[in-house]
Amino acid sequence: MIDRQRRVQSPLGSRIPLASLIQTLAVAEYLNFRHAADAMGVSQSSVSARVKTLEEDLGILLFERHARGVRLTEAGRHFVERVAAGIDQLDHAVRTAGMVARGEHGRLRIGVHALIPGGFLVNLLNRYREEYSGVETELVEESARKALMQVRSGELDAAFVMGTPEPPDCHSRRLWTEPLLVALPKRHRLVGRSAVTWTELAEETFLVRRGGTGPQVHDHIVLRLTGRGLTPSIQRFDVGRSALLSMVGQSFGITIVGAAASVLPTAGVVFASISDEPEPLTFSVVWSPYNQSQTLRHLLDLATRMGRAAKP
Repeated sequence: MIDRQRRVQSPLGSRIPLASLIQTLAVAEYLNFRHAADAMGVSQSSVSARVKTLEEDLGILLFERHARGVRLTEAGRHFVERVAAGIDQLDHAVRTAGMVARGEHGRLRIGVHALIPGGFLVNLLNRYREEYSGVETELVEESARKALMQVRSGELDAAFVMGTPEPPDCHSRRLWTEPLLVALPKRHRLVGRSAVTWTELAEETFLVRRGGTGPQVHDHIVLRLTGRGLTPSIQRFDVGRSALLSMVGQSFGITIVGAAASVLPTAGVVFASISDEPEPLTFSVVWSPYNQSQTLRHLLDLATRMGRAAKP
């Protein structure tokens, strides 16, 4: 009884061969069995038999036969219109699935530390969008710690962070470096020097962000000055990078940035190198080994190629 009800309630579409539907569409287009068969490279008898079987299964006459060909019945026209729409959707689904599998379509969620015009990351993302225009990229600016948590949870496909993190449950790759600079107010006592030292900065008030690279900048300042037996004065603000540099220009304090940030037009700010900074800032990309997205693979490959090209 259950099987009988299931057969009655289930649509016939689940038992109709796709070839029968496609050949029926061809007949509807050419309104002639022979012409439809020639266009599809099959025999006329095969097309005729498939259409007849379909009509019998449906219990509906789709075509009215006459000497010169066929004509769609009203039921046949209704049926063909909806089957054609369904076939188009199926074709789109197949093509889209193939593009997703090849990394040519889909979505990529990326955590970034900052987006600076002319910087490595902006150039990377611009080139990626040019090469893979079918991929939608979503950018989220987060601290390195939060970004890593989101990579682990699958909320982000990859995160670009300052430093060289090596989390045991994620992969990471070093991509590019930037010299470390100090941002000073235009009227600061150290402006005009070719370079400054950490000791000369020890009495200054450092401004850092709470988000983005702020926590890492904070730790870097503490590491450099406490190593010299000095206690830095650091103030944190919930602002963006541009706003923080504007605060420097208004003499709220100073901050440190990667060299890429020095291209940002900020009134009243002068940048200087730090002569006793032992090494440039390193930036890396982090991703989960469980993420098998081809869109991610393309991004990592492109980032690696650009990173190699950027090395002196």
